[in-house]
Amino acid sequence: MNILLLVLIICAGILLLPAFFIIVQYNALIALKNYIRESWSNVDTELKRRYELIPNLVATVKGYATHERETLERVTELRNRCAANNGAVADQSRDEMQLVDALKQLLVVVENYPQLKADENFLELQKELVNTEDRIQAARRFYNGNVRDYRNKCETFPSNLVAQLFGFKPEGNFFSVPPSVQEVPNVDFAS
Repeated sequence: MNILLLVLIICAGILLLPAFFIIVQYNALIALKNYIRESWSNVDTELKRRYELIPNLVATVKGYATHERETLERVTELRNRCAANNGAVADQSRDEMQLVDALKQLLVVVENYPQLKADENFLELQKELVNTEDRIQAARRFYNGNVRDYRNKCETFPSNLVAQLFGFKPEGNFFSVPPSVQEVPNVDFAS
């Protein structure tokens, strides 16, 4: 009788151990997906903050730089596109990189207007934009770290077996470094 009970306990353990492993791995993958959603909402909040600052910045610059209309319109167009884009992270990342580049062009335009650079409203908006950019970078790093952890869990053995079994797909990173930062700047002292 004791041997039969021992055999049953061993068989139950052999059957329950894989089930327990699957449950633990599944729950870990779900937790990581939830961390990704939460961290993306942090990125999204900071992006919306940027979108709210841009019209004020453009309006302030517009008062001084009336002949820089093309740059101002480009920034406004990209801001509207980014604000409306709620699609895939890769699409949003691409649009955001273009917006960052357009904002850099706008700040280059500002360099030609000393009275604008001294304007109190502009200085406050510029300070808020820099603060917001820092917050976006921090939120982006947090998001990308969660995506990395989730991707590692989906790709490493043995948790990848559970990920494949339940159809967990890797998430995309939000841009790491904009192409404008990766490119070598063209310096021309001739003009």
